[in-house]
Amino acid sequence: MDDTFKSIYLFDSFESLIWTERYDTAGDFEIYTPYGPDLKELVQFISGQLNRLKDTYVWFSESEAVMIIDTMELTEDETTGSHLKLTGSSLEFILDRRSIWKQTRLDSKVDYAINRLLNENVISPNDSDRKIPGFVYKKTIDEEIDKLKISKQYTGDNLYDIIVEICQLYGLGFRIRLDDQNQFIFELYQGIDRSYDQTKNAYVEFSSTFENLYGSNLLKSNRTLKTVTLVAGEDLKVGDSRKTLIVGGSETGLSRRELYTDARDIQSELENGTNMSDEEYYAKLEYRGLEKLSENKSTKAIEPSIDTTSENFVYGKDYFIGDIVQVVTEYGIETKARVTEMVRSYDLSGYSAYPTFTVMDEKGD
Repeated sequence: MDDTFKSIYLFDSFESLIWTERYDTAGDFEIYTPYGPDLKELVQFISGQLNRLKDTYVWFSESEAVMIIDTMELTEDETTGSHLKLTGSSLEFILDRRSIWKQTRLDSKVDYAINRLLNENVISPNDSDRKIPGFVYKKTIDEEIDKLKISKQYTGDNLYDIIVEICQLYGLGFRIRLDDQNQFIFELYQGIDRSYDQTKNAYVEFSSTFENLYGSNLLKSNRTLKTVTLVAGEDLKVGDSRKTLIVGGSETGLSRRELYTDARDIQSELENGTNMSDEEYYAKLEYRGLEKLSENKSTKAIEPSIDTTSENFVYGKDYFIGDIVQVVTEYGIETKARVTEMVRSYDLSGYSAYPTFTVMDEKGD
């Protein structure tokens, strides 16, 4: 589609298509096809769009995601002939085009904080040149998301990076979809828990019992794990004392794994010369501590070989991206895992679709 969302070309044949959607980061795609005279007009159009900083969009009938072409490659080989490769990212990555220009202090619910970041930098910024037309924030109706709070300060950060950071810290997903008026609708969401730790939703299990798991690679490591951090804030200008806060779990003895976090950059004095309250300041120290602990977690990874042709549990019907499912490995380990990625692939050997899982926790020996 062109930048007015008018369809300009239909790819009904190609050598390969890889279409990847993700839960808490932008997705991406790749189309690889032989180049011929029928593609000349399309190549010229995309080239012109890239020159004019105009977008060319791609949609796929099996997905709600819309992607943007950001790279076009034409290659010629004496053996294989000429090929066109188009690659790009999903709409979520348009947030990478904005930075947080002014000092922004967030002490609010996460939903409100992200809404504010988007309002000030995308939806209705003071400088109208920064506005992205047709961008709309859809307020969450999820009560669990509505409970989450943030205390953080940003200046000069990339907007996309910050939203990814916040979502990953709280286990949230975010997406931008086109509505019927071709507006960019941004929303936060959480996947549905379909594991055995709840009774509200129907279970989804991948295991040999259900004949939808061929095998799996499993990795568990505590090498990088830290459970508690001492966060040291600004100097009090009295001797060597600093404002400090212990953040983390209640582990003791050998189970306790400590980290020191230097947060002297968090200052209580604001730009207008006033000081934030102790409650506000220590909330920022706590958030910094949680950030650092989230960077020093156990390594838990599982790569199950899923039979997506099985009719037991069907993607798009029984479970969706962001959902939490149960995986029972051949090693006797039961794992709650979130579907964080869905990859669809067409090539000369046929069609395949497979989810990527991120481990939540484990049960078993």
